[in-house]
Amino acid sequence: MADELGSQNGENSEYGQRRRGRRGTGSNGDRPRGRTIERAPEPPAPPRAAQPEPETVKPARELLEAILQRMGIADVRVRYYARSEGEYLEVDGPDLANLIGRHGHTLEALNLIFNNIVNAGVKKDRHYFTIDAEGYRARRADMLKGLALATLERAMREKRPIMLEPMLPSERKVIHLALADNPFVTTESSGVEPERRVVVSPRGTG
Repeated sequence: MADELGSQNGENSEYGQRRRGRRGTGSNGDRPRGRTIERAPEPPAPPRAAQPEPETVKPARELLEAILQRMGIADVRVRYYARSEGEYLEVDGPDLANLIGRHGHTLEALNLIFNNIVNAGVKKDRHYFTIDAEGYRARRADMLKGLALATLERAMREKRPIMLEPMLPSERKVIHLALADNPFVTTESSGVEPERRVVVSPRGTG
């Protein structure tokens, strides 16, 4: 299992088409031999029902609200909900494109800083949240889980490793978790940021 399992963790036409122009290459500019690069399809819209906020979440939500205020992001609402891949704090507001950033990089950076603050000094039972905005990361997670299953089927059918497009650490984590208990394939991360990718391999061929 890859290193991202302990780390943190659909887009519109303006800020969402992740790495459309990029292709995986080897050191000589050619695609890595023996591996097919699988790209992510467009994400579906996920359900976004708010859920009751546990008391333990209140300090984290208030911290996020304070950080957003310091960032000059006003007139927003932060709400809690849980999904299969973890707990979310979603920011709703009139214009959050700058908070999301290009390809979600601003959200990713904020998420890392936020969770480091939340877990500062905590030795065990560390608590991680996914900060979302306008459902961006939830849509992306839904798409990535679908991509993981499709890649599983393709790796089994073709009996060879399938390399995915470069992803953020939190996105690679979704792929790893989606296939963690599958008896037919293994996943690993390969490469160096920002070109680090997940490779899905049939067991016995990795």
